Parts: sequence; C-alpha cells; structure tokens
Amino acid sequence: MFRCNLLSSVKYLASLPALEYHHMLQNRMSTSPTPVAAVCQVTTTPDKEANFSACKQLLEEARQRGACMVFLPEGFDYIGSSREETLSLSETLEGDTISQYTQLARKLEVWLSLGGFHERGHDWENDRRIYNSHIIINNKGDIVSVYRKSHLFDVELPEKGVSLKESSFTIPGASLVPPVQTPIGKVGLGVCYDLRFPELSLALQRHGAEILTYPSAFTVATGAAHWEVLLRARAIETQCFVLAAAQVGRHHEKRSSYGHALAVDPWGEVVGDCGGAKPGIVLVEVDLEKVNRTRKNMPVQQHRRDSAFYHSLSQT
Repeated sequence: MFRCNLLSSVKYLASLPALEYHHMLQNRMSTSPTPVAAVCQVTTTPDKEANFSACKQLLEEARQRGACMVFLPEGFDYIGSSREETLSLSETLEGDTISQYTQLARKLEVWLSLGGFHERGHDWENDRRIYNSHIIINNKGDIVSVYRKSHLFDVELPEKGVSLKESSFTIPGASLVPPVQTPIGKVGLGVCYDLRFPELSLALQRHGAEILTYPSAFTVATGAAHWEVLLRARAIETQCFVLAAAQVGRHHEKRSSYGHALAVDPWGEVVGDCGGAKPGIVLVEVDLEKVNRTRKNMPVQQHRRDSAFYHSLSQT
C-alpha cells in the first residue's frame, strides 16, 4: 500500500532516517490527543465492486492508524466512461453502495466524508438526471448530512484537451448545508469545482466552519495549474483547515485525474500531500487551537466590511 507523506512542522522529525520517521509518525498519530483525519487518494473505474474493495482497504488502514474521520474523493463510487454508463451505474442513497459504507462506518466506528456520490435525482424516472452528492456518515452508520454540488463543471479548454459538460446529466444543488459537527471539528461541505467560488467557503466560515473539504477529481491540466493554489487560498481567506481528497491516475481510456490529495492548515501551509502517482492516505492532526490562534492574531473576519460596502460599486 502506498503511503503518502505528512509534512511535519516539527523540523527535527524531517531529519530522521525514513524508517525511524515513519514509525515515530505513526506512533504519534495513534496516541495523539489531537483528533486525526485521513485524507484519501484513489483511482476509481467503472467497476463499482473493485472500487469499494480499494476504498475499504484505505478506510481500514486509516482507522488502524488512529483516524477518527476519513475523507474519500469525488467519484469514490465509480467514474464512468460515458454519459450513459455514468447514469446507468447511479443509485439512490438507499442503494447498495451507501448501505455498504454505512455498515463499514459502524463496524470501524469511524466518521466518513463521501463526496461526490452519483445520486439519482428525485425525478429519475422522468428526466434520468443525477446529483453529485457529498455525504457525511457518523460512526454509528447514520447519514447526518448531504450536500449536493451546486457549481457544475461545464468547461471547454481545447488547448488543454479538457471538455466536460457536467450539467448535461447533473442537477445543481439548491443550497448549501450547515457545517457538520464531527470529532475533528465543524466541517463545511463542498465538491470539486465549488473550490473556485470563494463566496461558498466564506459563507461556510461565517456559519461556523473550522474545516473545509473539497473532495475532487481534478483534470490533470487544471490540477497542475490551479489545484494547490486554490486550496491554499481558501484556507488563507477563511482561516480554516482545508482537506481535499482526490482522484489520481487513469480511470479509463477517456479520463485521468491529477491526484495530490492535500491537507492545508489555517495559515495556508500544506501539511500533507499524496503526490500525483498512486492511491494512498495522508494523516492530519486537526488542531483547532491553530484555527483559533490564527483568527485571533490576524482577525480578518472582524475587519471585513458589511455586504453593502462590497456591493457599493453596483450602485454607482
């Protein structure tokens, strides 16, 4: 199993021999009083059974290594090779896929962030369209929140070889959902392309988010150009932790993903990176005192003007 790197701010750890560093890090995570999250990187295909098996292995490893919440990326259930295949493989929240994950969460006694799931729309029989849904499951196996992706990826970049029109088969979500209280803190939910809209992250922060999460399947071209800088920007402007599980590698002959599942702290420092080659996990200590300290020392939100100020240009 490929292990991603955790970038420690404790500099002496980085100077240790690799094997000794790995053992110290794993021991520190498993005994840490600070809650630990696991951010996963996977390569899903149209084979749903194989995808579940691969994700299950990562969840079991994450739990064994001390994680109390595990984050899986957009398309954790599958990535189809065509519009028709994507729709035919979709399920409801009551279907087999989510049932398997609720049972696994209960068995492992771990919280799960699953996003996004190909959820059949409420009028499926008539319109054959789906939601891209981010689901939070608690350690008892209960679904405690569902956010449906609100910004859809309709992008044509011919010079980059990118052509996707998500809205052709996906329904945009109607609203944000409140941040969810979890063992690692209050988690605000987004999905992939939502990352490009700072209004969303700021709205979640105003409603109490301490951690933002953007499970994603970024293309190789857009990932190389924008992935890290966008995640760091969202962390800096909200002074939140940002956890972004990711797809990596070749899903089928038509699509590949960038990888680099990342964890970013409230100062904007990357504290974990899964790289761009293989599936794996990165463990992150989510120290909410770092959130409080960052916000106290640089009180950006107190300095923010009211909404009328930022709309004043439209009145001139």
